[in-house]
Amino acid sequence: MAQDILMVVGLGNPGPDYANTRHNAGALFVEALARETGQSLRPEKKYHGLYARIQLQGLDLHLLNPSTYMNRSGLSIKALADFFKIQPQQILVAHDELDIPPGTARFKKSGGHGGHNGLRDTIAHLGTNEFQRLRIGIGHPGDSRQVTGYVLGRLGKRETEELNAVINEIIRVLPDAASGKLPAAMNRLHSFKPV
Repeated sequence: MAQDILMVVGLGNPGPDYANTRHNAGALFVEALARETGQSLRPEKKYHGLYARIQLQGLDLHLLNPSTYMNRSGLSIKALADFFKIQPQQILVAHDELDIPPGTARFKKSGGHGGHNGLRDTIAHLGTNEFQRLRIGIGHPGDSRQVTGYVLGRLGKRETEELNAVINEIIRVLPDAASGKLPAAMNRLHSFKPV
């Protein structure tokens, strides 16, 4: 099977202080994806992150959660991409997104960093913004001065349920997205509504 995506990265901050925070939505998705295939992410020093290689419906995927802080994510991503000779266009970076509501997610082909430090560092290390994104909605606190506290705050019960629901949907559509059927995956994911 031809694969458009070979590597799935979840952005987040390491350590218990950041566990289950909104900013770690990308990392939480990658953990769930590993679990879905009976794998777990393990520390891998040479990639500066937690790594697993999984099989998902005939797809061979490298999973990575950088164990650097968010603003140094690119170091980890580049290390893994270089080792396996993976092109930037074959990388899907999952990250939290303030501009879409909780319980929703969007695929995006490329673009700027939108002020997201993890994306900013990834662009800097890869030398291009031509990598794929998975934007996982966390909503906006309503006031730009509250953003830092909000993204670093822990997910509430309802938010956790909404995030889990959309993660399950992402995992269902990922095989299409990874194997050249991105429009079909987008149609399904972008119309998903949390219960």
